[in-house]
Amino acid sequence: MGYLVLEGGAEFGGRMSEPDLRAIELAGGFDAPIAILPTAAAPDNNHKRAGSNGVKWFQSLGAKNVFSVDVIDSKSANNSGLAKQIRDSKIIYLLGGFPRHVGETLKGSLCWSAALEAFDNGAVIAGSSAGAMVMCEYYNDPYEQKLLPGLNLVPDACVLPHHNNFGKKWAGQLRELLPDATLIGIDEGTGMISGPAWEWTVHGGGEVTLYRGVSTVGYGRGVAFQLR
Repeated sequence: MGYLVLEGGAEFGGRMSEPDLRAIELAGGFDAPIAILPTAAAPDNNHKRAGSNGVKWFQSLGAKNVFSVDVIDSKSANNSGLAKQIRDSKIIYLLGGFPRHVGETLKGSLCWSAALEAFDNGAVIAGSSAGAMVMCEYYNDPYEQKLLPGLNLVPDACVLPHHNNFGKKWAGQLRELLPDATLIGIDEGTGMISGPAWEWTVHGGGEVTLYRGVSTVGYGRGVAFQLR
């Protein structure tokens, strides 16, 4: 079993170095192969630029083997060659953008099966903003204002990205729609990384805020917590 990284957004603005460096460490170091999936940026034809930015960002941290995998639609998501690149990676990183597109493109696909196989073999699956949202059991599509089923790597949970910016505004409505789930507000420039027994630790300069029932609790850098 590998590790999960959920990040709040603004991933390549220079503020996500702390969680990303930790992800590289967990993946085995700077020689570990890192696959950037720009799927969420495809609807506005921004995937090439977004993927390139992801590669440059991880290279700036010292990573030596970073590449973008153009999983942009259902056809490419079921391409066996792209799936092999993902399966052989030690970090699979889902970029931000349009959550419904990335969630529906990956679900049930050959490439997502490859990512899960890599995860079972110890790889890190990471996502920022839309990428983090779809990793949970539920995600809120802000464009269509719909609550949708995610990829369910994190059960009974729903991420509110950019929490220090606009994500916190979603909390009231989502608490009513998901009264039994944990809502996870993640600030920009901040990540949470899974550990043994599904204990999570905060990395970065912001906070992770958990909404559970009527409770609202914030956790800062270095603090460990359970989602349940």
